[in-house]
Amino acid sequence: MHRPTPTSCAISRRTAALACGLSLLAAACLPAHADDASAYPAKPITIVVGYPPGGSTDLMGRLVGVELSNRLGQPVVIENLGGAGGTIGAQKVASAAPDGYTLLVGANNELAIAKLVTRNVKYGVDNFTPIGLIGSQPMVLVASPKSGVKNADEFTRLVKKNPGKFSYGSSGVGTALHLAGEMVKEQGGLFMTHIPYRGVAPLTNDLIGNNLEFGVFVLSSGLPHIRAGKVIALGTTEARRAQATPDIPALAEFPQFKNVDITSWFALMAPAHLPQPIAAKLKKALGETLASPDFRQKMAAAGSGVASPDVDMNRFLKDEIAKYTKIVQFARIEE
Repeated sequence: MHRPTPTSCAISRRTAALACGLSLLAAACLPAHADDASAYPAKPITIVVGYPPGGSTDLMGRLVGVELSNRLGQPVVIENLGGAGGTIGAQKVASAAPDGYTLLVGANNELAIAKLVTRNVKYGVDNFTPIGLIGSQPMVLVASPKSGVKNADEFTRLVKKNPGKFSYGSSGVGTALHLAGEMVKEQGGLFMTHIPYRGVAPLTNDLIGNNLEFGVFVLSSGLPHIRAGKVIALGTTEARRAQATPDIPALAEFPQFKNVDITSWFALMAPAHLPQPIAAKLKKALGETLASPDFRQKMAAAGSGVASPDVDMNRFLKDEIAKYTKIVQFARIEE
C-alpha cells in the first residue's frame, strides 16, 4: 500500500486550504442574488426624486417612502436631485447598483417623454426594473381672468376665431403639461403658441397677473388658484371628472375634445437587473401601500388617484410612450 509522504500531506492540506479560501473569496464577490434576498433590506433605502422639494413628484416620493419604511423595517431617505425635467435623478438610478437600495419615484416626464424630445437623454425604460404604478392625477386647462372665457366651448370659439393670437403656458418643453396642451390643440384643431416656463411658479404669476391667457397645471398645483378665483378651470385632462374635483368638467365631455385623455402619473422604479426576490419584496410592500386606507386618504387630499397593484407596468409604459410619440410628432417637439 502506498503511504503519502509527510511532504505530500502538507502540500495537500495547503492546496485544500487555498481552494477553500478562494471559494470563500469568490462567494463574497458574487452579486446580490436570490441567496442574499432573505436579508433585504439590511440598511436604509434611498428614493431619488428628480425634482426640488414641494412638487407633486416629491409629495409622492415622501408618501410612498413612509409606507415602505413601515413595511420593510428600514429608514427610507428621500434624495431630491432636481434638474433637466427629472432626468438627472432618473439617470442616477438607472446607473445605480441593482441591489434594491437606490430607487426612483418618477413621473411620465422623465420615464416616458424625455427620451422622445431630448437627444442627450442616454437612458430608456429598459434601464429600469418597474416595481409598480403609484397613482396619477389629471392636469387642468385654465384661463386667466383677462381672457374672458368661462368654459371649454368659449375657449374653442375664441381661439378658432383668432388663430395664433393667444398663448398657453406650461412648466417646460417636453413636460406632460406641454404635451397635454398640444393634445388639446390637436383635438380641437386650434392654433396657439406654447410658452415654456421654468417651473410652475412663474407660470402661475403670469396667469394671475393677466400676462398670459391660458395655461396647463397639474391639478394639485392649480387647484388652490382655481378655488381662490384667480384662474378659471376650463376642464381636466382625464376621460372622466376627477374624484377630487367633481365640479370641474373633463375636457372629454366637450365633443371637440372627446379624445383628450392624458394624466400625470408616478411610478416606483429600480435599476435594471434587480434580483427577482428583491423585486418581489418591493412589489409586495408597494401593493400593501396602495391598499392602505391612510395612504389612499392622503393621495385623495392631494388630488391623486391610487393605481391598481395589478397594472402590467411593461404594457403600461409601452402604451404611454406610443401615445406621447404621436403628440411629439404632431407638435414637432425637440430640444
